[in-house]
Amino acid sequence: MSEEKTVWRSDMDETDEKLIRLIQDGIEFTHAPFAKAAGELGISEDEVVSRLKKLVEEKKIRRFGASIGHIALGFTANGMGVWDIPADRIEEVGKKMASFDEVSHCYQRPRSAEWPYNMYTMIHGRSQEECKAAAEKISKAVGITDYKLVFSEKELKKKGVRI
Repeated sequence: MSEEKTVWRSDMDETDEKLIRLIQDGIEFTHAPFAKAAGELGISEDEVVSRLKKLVEEKKIRRFGASIGHIALGFTANGMGVWDIPADRIEEVGKKMASFDEVSHCYQRPRSAEWPYNMYTMIHGRSQEECKAAAEKISKAVGITDYKLVFSEKELKKKGVRI
């Protein structure tokens, strides 16, 4: 049996760390969603909520919300758009691309000699045709025609960062 690694932060106490570990894989959808964590930590549900609010305010937890099973809802196509964006337009184009509902992720990454693309978008749709239409719409909106759309074949892992 391996020992749990402790991640000490000068401004985060042991209870906060344990709380994050308890909720990072989700909480039950019940009338008292924080009761289990409160019981395991030996604190009240109100204190759990108060601690979570503080962790969000301090940006130690980026957000706290529901995770939607997009595949179960019919969004089975995922296309990674790779784009060649001029350096002087990165901010402008990135913000515009990120504003599209079909886009869940938008990142700038360095180019390489073998790979000229420096902007990446994850585009989701109910079909590859929907994703292609979304990419075309994005292309027209930003005036960038040098891109490729690469589709996922199989999801091998999808999980957020764990502490």
